[in-house]
Amino acid sequence: MPQRAFDPDALISMFETASATQSARLQKAVTDATLAALRGRELTLGNIRSSLDSVAKAVNAGAAKNPLGGVAVEGMLDKAVAGMDAALLKAVQANHTALRQFADRGVDLREKHLKKAIDDLDKFDDLLIGAVKKAAASAGPMAAPWQQAMEKLQAGGSMSGMSAAKTAEEFAEQMGAAIKSTRNAGVRAATVLAESYAAMASGVLVGLSEAMSQGAPAEPTPRKSAPRKR
Repeated sequence: MPQRAFDPDALISMFETASATQSARLQKAVTDATLAALRGRELTLGNIRSSLDSVAKAVNAGAAKNPLGGVAVEGMLDKAVAGMDAALLKAVQANHTALRQFADRGVDLREKHLKKAIDDLDKFDDLLIGAVKKAAASAGPMAAPWQQAMEKLQAGGSMSGMSAAKTAEEFAEQMGAAIKSTRNAGVRAATVLAESYAAMASGVLVGLSEAMSQGAPAEPTPRKSAPRKR
């Protein structure tokens, strides 16, 4: 069953009416909303940044109306940040899977589209911090709790940022490998596919998010190629 696109009104309503005991539910809702905002878009830094901003804006609008206020709202924002971080972690896994598929086919990771993908992974931590910082700057009366959430994030780092840095390091080490002098047709085809790397990574992310919603293992099973017609 296709998953629904990001519904900001539903997220606003959830944060507006949430109680202090619903933190786990809020975190999952933000993760799902962030993945939904990314669905169908190429997995570029610009698209990820835009999706995070949209989700943070909805969280802010809902939390600002929550009557509990104070410490309870601060906790809600902490869970919102954790939810966005969890979604970004899925995006890192999608990048890792896509890069691994190209590497396994013998494609040179110094190819410009793949090298950019590896370089972009080092910026994932900044993506989340930037989204929270932007939310704090435009949150009005909610600026203080957002600022506290950002300080916690900066102090401890993000799971997605650490995973992205590890992935970037892993594949950067392979970029210096010798290029085979002769490439077969499959490798040449994979090199052409590298030009649409961001779209491929986006497709992997869809699979990961669907598996997560169904309680399946996070790592997708490689899709078998269709048999050639004779």
